[in-house]
Amino acid sequence: MSSPGSKTDDVARASKAIMAELAKVIVGQDDIVRGLVASLFANGHCLLIGVPGLAKTLLVQSIARVLGVDFKRIQFTPDLMPSDILGSEVIHEHHGKMEFQFRPGPVFTNLLLADEINRTPPKTQSALLEAMQERRVTTAGEVRPLPNPFLVVATQNPIEHEGTYPLPEAQLDRFMFSLDLGYPSRTEEIDIVRRTTIGETADLTTVISGHDIIAIQKLVRAMPVADHVLAYAVDLTASTRPNTGKKTADTYIEWGAGPRASQYLILGAKAFALMEGRAAPEAFDVRKAAPMVLGHRIVPNYRATGEGLKAGDLVRTLIGETKEPTY
Repeated sequence: MSSPGSKTDDVARASKAIMAELAKVIVGQDDIVRGLVASLFANGHCLLIGVPGLAKTLLVQSIARVLGVDFKRIQFTPDLMPSDILGSEVIHEHHGKMEFQFRPGPVFTNLLLADEINRTPPKTQSALLEAMQERRVTTAGEVRPLPNPFLVVATQNPIEHEGTYPLPEAQLDRFMFSLDLGYPSRTEEIDIVRRTTIGETADLTTVISGHDIIAIQKLVRAMPVADHVLAYAVDLTASTRPNTGKKTADTYIEWGAGPRASQYLILGAKAFALMEGRAAPEAFDVRKAAPMVLGHRIVPNYRATGEGLKAGDLVRTLIGETKEPTY
């Protein structure tokens, strides 16, 4: 990859290869898969929301094999403790003396699946905050860096509330994308049943390595962005904030998105552009990223709830109302 043009072409080819491999085991959900790959390329964490049986866990396990990175899974339960995630110190004998030795937890990996993250109390949920933001953990007074790349993909069931603990806004904000998985179409479901009940499961091939992912993440950061695209991302984020003269926000939103949303809109737009072999993002790339970035960062008020409006409905309205800056 000697020139910027060849680098973007290489990433586009790698993206197509990743999508093709995942299609061997994941039927449909193309937008979800593309969003998950984009978040990984942009070095952002991802939250997958969907009812049981939509292959959320299978998707993450499959992408780990395709990317050729170290993978670990944590099944979040009410009795899970922070040390079960971060690790703990154990006493062992060394040369006749008893010493403490740190035993790393599953967070020390490249791709961490936090399965059903809302089933554990906030005390344990918060154990991931430093890891997700700083890419490090502090245990027993010592700061320990996490492997690079380090990415968290969490899953959540939106319909079951018994024995669950909603993620606090501060932790939701750590996730770059929130992706809502829908039911498959009739044709897709027939294909799913055929694949999973006849014959053997398809073997997946590793397409890129962890070093390649780090190189792509650096390329995403280095991509130039036009001023009007930056302005559009900021305007779109600002449109979610009430008491700023925006009709939809003033009427239906209690809390809007913060500056991190603007940052993630640009990073997401860069990743989507790069996956298509383009060297710079456009405003339509920002619009593509907006539902994934903004949906979990706004809090609808009681009026929106009374009218049956969800966060996703409000984001779609705001996208239609926010005009692109001219240049």
